[in-house]
Amino acid sequence: MVIIVTGAAGLIGSNIIKTLNESGFTNILAVDNLEKKDKFFNLSDCIVADYLDKREFIQLIESDSLDKNVRAILHQGACSDTMEHNGRYMMDNNFRYTVKLFQYCQDHEIPLVYASSAAVYGGNTTFKEDPSCESPLNVYGYSKLAFDQYFRSHVQETGLTAPCVGLRYFNVYGPREQHKGRMASVAYHFYNQYFENGYIKLFEGCDGYDNGEQRRDFISIEDVVKVNLWFLDHPEVSGIFNVGTGVSRTFNDMAVATLNAIRATNGEDEITLEEMRERNLIQYIPFPEALTGKYQSFTEANISSLRAAGYAEDFLDVNEGVAHYVAIRRGALIKE
Repeated sequence: MVIIVTGAAGLIGSNIIKTLNESGFTNILAVDNLEKKDKFFNLSDCIVADYLDKREFIQLIESDSLDKNVRAILHQGACSDTMEHNGRYMMDNNFRYTVKLFQYCQDHEIPLVYASSAAVYGGNTTFKEDPSCESPLNVYGYSKLAFDQYFRSHVQETGLTAPCVGLRYFNVYGPREQHKGRMASVAYHFYNQYFENGYIKLFEGCDGYDNGEQRRDFISIEDVVKVNLWFLDHPEVSGIFNVGTGVSRTFNDMAVATLNAIRATNGEDEITLEEMRERNLIQYIPFPEALTGKYQSFTEANISSLRAAGYAEDFLDVNEGVAHYVAIRRGALIKE
């Protein structure tokens, strides 16, 4: 049986495929849009059985002519640019596309795991999978919430004929994100900034937080892949689940973790945030006006639902996850 991975050349999709390959599984249909030429690098060391452009794939879904014996669809494809202002494009790409996949999976009794986002929570300070906590700040967050709402309504009105799981990703970082540009993780940007400028740039304080003290729930791609594959192996579970570590960390923490991971690969000792500031290795820049009212200064996943579903694995701490990521980027383990 084939596993279909959409967004196959993206950060999450390509890491899922690589991990499946490492377990010996290669019967994978990869679906993506490779018009952005550099994305193919993420699949160059992976093995798949077939590849389809996302437009060709959805045409086969719409015409019910996908001639595959499908075990499951892991739907990671989406426009994840939180600064994208074209609402029509965002809703077509993130909402309507997912509706069609969901309907196909229900009709053919195929398990579906789809990517939602912590962006559905907006400026809230409680991050639990409940409508009372959901208030997106941008059309990206709304496009993700719209399908979550559609999914909930379907469950209430008709129930499910096949398992369906929505995963609300918090701030994911890790290898194979180089194609994401400005939407790549802060770990990626901090690494690049240090080698380009000799220092890391963080935002000055906002929303009541001091310089660099805004907090996010940063989760390693390794853990995100583990969660996806756990649900793949547990089709008895359906629902919407947060995917974060359950612990928020500051942007200062991420900067310190990145710099000290780089220092470790050079055989240098760790230094503190205060020492980094004294050496001008960390510098603060004005908060951008374009992000005012659209920025999540705090996120922290409530993972009680994920734990109740049966997922018991520990999550990598920022220091562990970033150290592994930096080692990969420095070529100590593998190349991106």
